[in-house]
Amino acid sequence: MSKVLNEVLLANRGYVAGFDKGDLVMPPARQFAILTCMDARLDPAKYAGLSEGDAHVIRNAGGRASDDAIRSLVISYKLLGTKEWFVIHHTNCGMETFTNEIMRDLLASSLKTATVDENGWHDCCEGGGSHEAKHISWLTISDLAQSVVEDVIRIKNHPLVPSDIPVYGYIYDVTTGGLIEVPEATKIGAVR
Repeated sequence: MSKVLNEVLLANRGYVAGFDKGDLVMPPARQFAILTCMDARLDPAKYAGLSEGDAHVIRNAGGRASDDAIRSLVISYKLLGTKEWFVIHHTNCGMETFTNEIMRDLLASSLKTATVDENGWHDCCEGGGSHEAKHISWLTISDLAQSVVEDVIRIKNHPLVPSDIPVYGYIYDVTTGGLIEVPEATKIGAVR
């Protein structure tokens, strides 16, 4: 058994011993959803004051409004009653450190984990790569505030998203823990 697997299972046993949330209902109690990044430095429960059962938190690389993120937001609203959504990207995001072309080249070279230094991304190995990466938009970020705006626009313009759902745009600062509004995104995300 791996060290990490053992740690997770041990932690879960402790969690089960004091578990008292079995009666929570499926819809989120505070009726909102957050789309944010998978970065391990972000803890939406802490920065947004959430407890189990309060809100839906949808996470992916960059917190981007991908097809799957929008699918989750639509389910969150249509079947589980959320009434407000947040798009929260963050400072010092790894998605700012590469482009679609860099990711495609790295994956074409090898499927092993790449490294980064002051000269950019490097692959450790040759061979065993795949050109399938050319079919994926990696939704990289070149301008943080603009990426929030783009995602709010994409969500608000989606034909399955009702116009009466406000979508707020924020950037989480990884050095302070604060949420910084992106006013243009929140304006675009306002109820129409």
